[in-house]
Amino acid sequence: MWSILLLIFLTLCAGLAAWLFFLWAVKSGQYDDAEKPKYRMLDDEDRQ
Repeated sequence: MWSILLLIFLTLCAGLAAWLFFLWAVKSGQYDDAEKPKYRMLDDEDRQ
């Protein structure tokens, strides 16, 4: 019984760690649009 509780606790800790890592990745801009920069040069207007 003790090993089952330990495994449940470790699973919850790993899930929490993955969730925190995902939140960090989103806040640091890891999921920003990767396609936009290559099309930005086509929309660039002459600036004077």
